Amino acid sequence: MWAAVLIVPLLVIVAFAVMSVTSRRPKTLGVREDRLAPCPDSPNCVSTLADREHQRMAAISLTGDAAEAMQALKRVVSAMPRTQIVTAEDNYLHVEFTSRLFRFVDDVEFFLDRDQGVIHFRSASRAGHSDFGANRKRMQAIVAAFQRERSRHEGLPKTDR
Repeated sequence: MWAAVLIVPLLVIVAFAVMSVTSRRPKTLGVREDRLAPCPDSPNCVSTLADREHQRMAAISLTGDAAEAMQALKRVVSAMPRTQIVTAEDNYLHVEFTSRLFRFVDDVEFFLDRDQGVIHFRSASRAGHSDFGANRKRMQAIVAAFQRERSRHEGLPKTDR
């Protein structure tokens, strides 16, 4: 009986470790036809362009200089733990967030849409089905930090940035 008590948690840990190690960067990342990839059917994705209400979040309004907005996004995500900026372009940012315990990777993308005057985003887990709301909470935190960062830098001369 005591062996089962030890083996079951160990099997769960091993399964999570295997999921983490075997997950790969999706080939669907990036902007295609001025859109980010749609969210999968699983609940571990949020996006400003999601068709499903439970996955949808509001886009970030773009005010001021677009280049400064992308720089502010980079500052915000770089300050967060366990992040790696994978791709940084003038209108697109791809960041990998790694969870502390099981080293799961979530892909976060930002697309600056000058025509609509917004920054679209998508945050999705690579592995598993549910993320217990981690992607939504992360994006809420990023949006709030971005808004604080932008308000702090608005009105400053470019030489002070």
